[in-house]
Amino acid sequence: MATSSYLRSIGVLGGMGPLATLDFMHKVLDATPAATDQQHVPLIVHSVPQIPDRSTAIQQQTDTPFLPMLAGIRQLERCGVDAIVIPCNTAHFWYDRLARSTQTPILHIVDAVADELARQGNTGGRYALMATRGTLATGVYDRMPTGFAGSFEVPDESVQPLVDDTIRLVKAGQEAEARKIGSQALRYLIDEQGYDGVVLACTELPVALRQTAHDAYCLDATLALARQAVRFSLHGGAQPQPNIICQAA
Repeated sequence: MATSSYLRSIGVLGGMGPLATLDFMHKVLDATPAATDQQHVPLIVHSVPQIPDRSTAIQQQTDTPFLPMLAGIRQLERCGVDAIVIPCNTAHFWYDRLARSTQTPILHIVDAVADELARQGNTGGRYALMATRGTLATGVYDRMPTGFAGSFEVPDESVQPLVDDTIRLVKAGQEAEARKIGSQALRYLIDEQGYDGVVLACTELPVALRQTAHDAYCLDATLALARQAVRFSLHGGAQPQPNIICQAA
């Protein structure tokens, strides 16, 4: 546990999608070294599934998700959170604008993924990105943190329809079918294309691809972000006022 009794609060800009947000919260619980309720990370969750689809907006060159996401940031600010996470990879296309709009730090999911690789001793290698078309098109994973000498690569187009279908089926609640299709994509990337690993770079994908034959090759971006959030809560930043009071807009 933290050396201080104070645990910094994490605001979750969620709902993108709602099941992915729940998966993130569950992974925060699992990653927290807690023996009592009081030792768990304080989470304040803004989950609004009505935020327009991020990948569609990118492909149509519209900005419709930004203002609803900014409204969520403002709500989390009013709740006094110490840091914010966004468990949606594609939403990080708007990361810079959102980060500039607030003094509350926003933890970046790509930094979390690279940090997770480093903690595993993997500071190099070729990692295929399983992600939405919006994430791939906008280069969200082009952000290369210091100390990571590997590469995050866009696979060939032939695998993308399988990834698209896996994400769509998870959002539709058809997890068993999503698992079958997603496993085909993993087999292709690892067994045929020879990647050193695969980043599950859409937060729907880990929901479908739990405990597959290729687990050892998969890096779960949701889990990486959850672990980063726990580390921040336990150890990050100067201690602010411990009282968290959400105020009406």
